[in-house]
Amino acid sequence: MLPVSLDESFLDELRAIATAHGITRTGVASAEVMQRARVEIVRRRDAGLHDGMQFTYKNPERSTDPGQAVRGARSVFVGARPYLLAEPDTSAVPPDGVAARVARYAWTDHYGPLREGLWAVARRLRADGWKAVAYADDNSMVDREIAHRAGLGWFGKNANLLLDGAGSFFVLGSVVTDAPLPVVAEPAGDGCGTCRRCIDGCPTGAIIADGVIDAGRCLAWLLQKPGVFPRAFRRAVGDRIYGCDECQDVCPPTVRLGVKRAAGEAPHDVPVEPFIDALARHGGRAKARTGGLAASAFPTAAEVARFIVACSKANVPFKATAGLHHPLRGEFRLTYEVGSPSGTMFGFLNVF
Repeated sequence: MLPVSLDESFLDELRAIATAHGITRTGVASAEVMQRARVEIVRRRDAGLHDGMQFTYKNPERSTDPGQAVRGARSVFVGARPYLLAEPDTSAVPPDGVAARVARYAWTDHYGPLREGLWAVARRLRADGWKAVAYADDNSMVDREIAHRAGLGWFGKNANLLLDGAGSFFVLGSVVTDAPLPVVAEPAGDGCGTCRRCIDGCPTGAIIADGVIDAGRCLAWLLQKPGVFPRAFRRAVGDRIYGCDECQDVCPPTVRLGVKRAAGEAPHDVPVEPFIDALARHGGRAKARTGGLAASAFPTAAEVARFIVACSKANVPFKATAGLHHPLRGEFRLTYEVGSPSGTMFGFLNVF
């Protein structure tokens, strides 16, 4: 017969398993419905703040109820794995090149190691006869809400979860189980106070209230949203080509306390088949496709930067398309267009 409760020593064993997989922060929340998150998701969706985004907006009744993930769920083991890496070496970038930014979470596949660690925890629970299922970045769970309830951190004004003494550069995941793990007494208290640097630092004014993001103005969403990039934000996008970290880069706890890991601790970017030469040789319209990338790689920032440089140097309107593969999102195409409809050069990204 399974025990009616489990003590801290068993939880310490689960924590050790998670730590061995690079999961540095853990906590346990009850498996009750996340009512606050459910109400807020519906409210924001009805107000149009999701801008067509699916993720946990798609089915909040499911993503806010651990009991729909595991029947009879009693607790949720939550883990956070850091993804703050040291800045990449740009010494190989040509002197006439420009820097182009990709959001840190996409520099390499951080969710793969997180899932491995969470499933290792789930297997340990199953070995004792408990039901357990791991979830990470699959829209089955409102990760930040359950992590908040598990005591890992507080919600910043930028809606990210801030971990005490570490900031927000973490990927989150959980193990839903019917095991009666000891839960935290209460969620973490607010640590932002009167600070509003993320609000003031957002280049598009997407943070419209404390913890409330208008996805239709958020570059992190707009740079991966299907369709044409909105003209109103083409200047604000600057040198970003995928995602946006601005509200985290200006956050004091994240900037001052985030511990950077050496780039060598993550898989190196894999070179892609050159596709810039075609752009440099042709005016008018040019197309090129990359070969497939290794499963753990995102196109290197240098490669994509050269792509944009070639586009920007063209003095006639043209369109170039590159076929890319991202380990978390599969195949997609990245299009960059440059034109001069009124003598002013402009560019935009179109991911679809």
